[in-house]
Amino acid sequence: MLIRDFEFVQIYAREIGRLKDELNAFTDEPKLWKTAGEMKNSAGNLALHLCGNLNHFIGAVLGQTGFVRERDKEFSDKNISREELLRRLDETGKTLTAVLEKLNDDDLLKPYPLNAFGEGTKTVYVLVQLLAHFNYHLGQVNAQRRSL
Repeated sequence: MLIRDFEFVQIYAREIGRLKDELNAFTDEPKLWKTAGEMKNSAGNLALHLCGNLNHFIGAVLGQTGFVRERDKEFSDKNISREELLRRLDETGKTLTAVLEKLNDDDLLKPYPLNAFGEGTKTVYVLVQLLAHFNYHLGQVNAQRRSL
């Protein structure tokens, strides 16, 4: 089986769609920026964080898109409209598709170009790790929505 058979483009698109569904399920848009219980980050900030994370680790590092991450703003920016969050997720999805479609098995088996995941870590491992990270925060958005 080829590594490309794992269909990273489709999996990432599906997960971005799930996050968009969660954001759309907030009945009161201002609640996107509220927190409840012990959760420290709002759904809106988690969406910004996920866009920044993917645009950095996939877009900029693998695709040389020129994206410059401002991680602190992912958590400090507030009250961005739902429409704008959804637009950013759409743009992130387009970037991921463009970058991931160009990768072949040889690319996926090479060490990831940034040593953020451990020296010599294969690119395919990083893509799986980024999906796990995305889904962790997607679960937080779901829990945040249900608790508000």
